[in-house]
Amino acid sequence: MTIDAATGTPPPVLVVGAGPVGLTMASLLAARDVPVLVVERNGTTSDEAKAISIDDESLRTFAAAGLAETVLRIVVPGTGTKYFDRRNRVLFHAAGPMPPHPRGFPFKNQFAQPELEAALLAELGQRPEADVRFGTDLVSYAEQPDGTVSVTLRETGTGRTTAVSVSWVLGCDGGRSTVRELGGIGMTGTSHDEVWLVVDTVGDHHRERYGMHHGDPRRPTVVVPGRDGRCRYEFLQFPGESTRGERPSFDTVRRLVSRHRSITEDQVERCTAYAFNAVVADTWRAGRSLLLGDAAHMMPPFAGQGLNSGVRDAANLAWKLAGVWHGEFGERVLDTYETERKPHAVATVRYSERLGRIVMTTSRACATLRDLVVRAVRLTGRGRRYLSEMRFRPVAVHTDGVIAGRPHALTGRELPQPLVLVPPGLRPQRADTVLGDGFAIVGVDVDAAQWSQVRAGFEGRLRSVAVDVVLGDRIPRSVPEHISVADADGALEAALAPARGAFLVVRPDRYVAAVFAAGEAAGIAHQLAELLGGATRVPPAAATKSTAAGPVRAGGQEE
Repeated sequence: MTIDAATGTPPPVLVVGAGPVGLTMASLLAARDVPVLVVERNGTTSDEAKAISIDDESLRTFAAAGLAETVLRIVVPGTGTKYFDRRNRVLFHAAGPMPPHPRGFPFKNQFAQPELEAALLAELGQRPEADVRFGTDLVSYAEQPDGTVSVTLRETGTGRTTAVSVSWVLGCDGGRSTVRELGGIGMTGTSHDEVWLVVDTVGDHHRERYGMHHGDPRRPTVVVPGRDGRCRYEFLQFPGESTRGERPSFDTVRRLVSRHRSITEDQVERCTAYAFNAVVADTWRAGRSLLLGDAAHMMPPFAGQGLNSGVRDAANLAWKLAGVWHGEFGERVLDTYETERKPHAVATVRYSERLGRIVMTTSRACATLRDLVVRAVRLTGRGRRYLSEMRFRPVAVHTDGVIAGRPHALTGRELPQPLVLVPPGLRPQRADTVLGDGFAIVGVDVDAAQWSQVRAGFEGRLRSVAVDVVLGDRIPRSVPEHISVADADGALEAALAPARGAFLVVRPDRYVAAVFAAGEAAGIAHQLAELLGGATRVPPAAATKSTAAGPVRAGGQEE
């Protein structure tokens, strides 16, 4: 790739689309010192409250970009979803895993998309790495022999075009993605005919911190209370009631909402009728362009996973692309993005479809059977946990990609984020603050001799922090070779018990790349180096953030 003579770096990354996924991706890249050019065809951020739910995994990703507190200020820390039967009686409350929160944040959180986009944009605008241009459309892009991409942009107001050079093109531009269209990438799946009426209201009396799915086959309905008196209502429409893409009359809105509250026309913030798609892009990478969010996959809204799936895309891709941009990784590591993310995205699309068919059925017979089955499942403790902790949701487990070593129960899975105690003050901290922003090698109840083997095996091969986990009731010691931590509340020991006496390689996105014995360290290091494609250019600033299996301060332990 061509390196700019003045800056000594490649051109910026182009992010097409300034919705939540595009702004999240741009923020993650900027946090890793990658310059980004963000273009958005609309003149401002969206004023439509489309997505309304952020889960704990997304909040963990926002925290990686330094945005957790910003986002938490505009959400309602939620308590999941209550499902009601055909007679409006509670079937079960899917509140998520029992506290302490496995990822360090509330399980499901309501928000208003305009507020989220405004908050993300305000934070991104303060970063010198970011250039954000609204009212700017992508016209074309063409890859060049030197490894750059020539892009033509157009100002939507004046029609004036501009040519820019970028290193990569990221399509975060929604279901009608220009990047996907220019790349000639199709989508496979199903377009559904059912029309739903969405009404966002203000001045609402609901104060519940959970969503409500009412499974009455005569009128399947979703109610999601928000912050400051906002509330989302969704009603399945029957033939002749509403037309897709058209705004229904206020009389229709009042008739449907009146079952839940009285309403005046000025209390309707947004109202639209829509049908949904369940489709996935046939490929997520075409040369130097990649797709994220709705550009890569669209799903029914019933599981509240559309936006969250896009944020997962960003979390998986950002650290890989940053490593490539900085010259630490080879470009082939970007192929693992689709390898790792697509299976889970497909599973989530299918899960959202199934959930809609079951919860929002219009068949009285199916609704009766559903209610009977759910009540039967609730008769056992295991069944109640299955429902209340939402264990029916697809879990992301990477079996291919940036994964090394022998199979293990933790390999390819996201590492939870419990509270840990860090000397000398033993202040409780979230685990991610210790793991830093890169790779981490974690030893679980291991001794000094084992650490010596691991340091020798990884020396010069993987930039990482070293974290020594002390299980049980012992106090961790401050040593210069690594960061020592202990369990704060039992969650750390529960998470790492299967790896006692072994080591983990934890990726920057907090997924476990390998679990191995000390004697296997050199082999694991070699395998990961091959998967990452080898370093081609080490960024000068990187050494201040981590060292190879050695002590870390910046990006690691809090002082």
